[in-house]
Amino acid sequence: MTEVTLVQAINRALRTAMAADSEVLLLGEDIGVNGGVFRATEGLLKEFGADRVVDTPLSETGIIGSAVGMALYGLKPVAEIQFLDFIYPGFDQIVSELSKFRYRSGGQYPCHVVIRSPYGGGIRGGLYHSQSTEAYFAHTAGLKVVVPSTPADAYGLLLSAIFDPDPVIFLEPKRIYRSVTGEVPDGDHREPIGKARIVREGADVSVFAYGAMVPPATEACQSVETEGVSAELIDLRTLVPLDVPAVLASVEKTGRAVIVHEAARFCGYGAELSAILAEKAFYSLRAPVSRVTGFDTPFPYALENVYLPNAARIRQAIVETAKAG
Repeated sequence: MTEVTLVQAINRALRTAMAADSEVLLLGEDIGVNGGVFRATEGLLKEFGADRVVDTPLSETGIIGSAVGMALYGLKPVAEIQFLDFIYPGFDQIVSELSKFRYRSGGQYPCHVVIRSPYGGGIRGGLYHSQSTEAYFAHTAGLKVVVPSTPADAYGLLLSAIFDPDPVIFLEPKRIYRSVTGEVPDGDHREPIGKARIVREGADVSVFAYGAMVPPATEACQSVETEGVSAELIDLRTLVPLDVPAVLASVEKTGRAVIVHEAARFCGYGAELSAILAEKAFYSLRAPVSRVTGFDTPFPYALENVYLPNAARIRQAIVETAKAG
């Protein structure tokens, strides 16, 4: 076990996968010589060479289209998009081609592609470098969507994603790239895609979060103990496929739910989670489901800390939900 940051865990996972399988290669803007804008691929060009760590032109549609073509010929490309905000020129390649090849070919072309991208706010990036639009991809059948919150999960889930037969959108919470550290197993250790993690157990309220929202949610859950509230925190880890049994089991135990994400509220991922609870856990709920989210506005620069959910907002929602009903 080695203590590393989240971004270092990403780097270690890429190195482990590339060393284990010569068909794994990386492509993206500035990922070679510069090691990526956040240095997630630092050192890999020197170790594996320019044939496997490919600096591409500034063309997201070219990066994703090339990755699709490589995968159809049996390679396992890992494409980096510098910021999730930049992915939209390649959106058609993702939703019209990448997500559908395995289905339309009857399983003959599994299309092993991982698209890595930093997402979310918290770095003073303004409206073009801070978006959380994971719901677009969660809505697209054929894609898996993974969002780690710890170095160990980043390492294990990325390894699983690279060797998964389905294409995976792997979203990395850049806000906690270097502020969160943890032990990462040595060697080829994989975490299962589609399995949530119980961060802490509780009896009164279930709190669901993922990615960069897990640390403030953890702080909020700890703080409400002074109010006599026992909050259970579930890190979803995988948005698609969602660990529905874990979600339902928690709410059936507590009878209350608070959902946290930094994406805009309207049609955000929390809306789907709320619908699942209404459909499958209605008789267990003793209070309305509460959502703590970003606002339905473009991401602001000057008011970034107002937009992003924090421990205080989450704490208030937990306390109010615990007292409702």
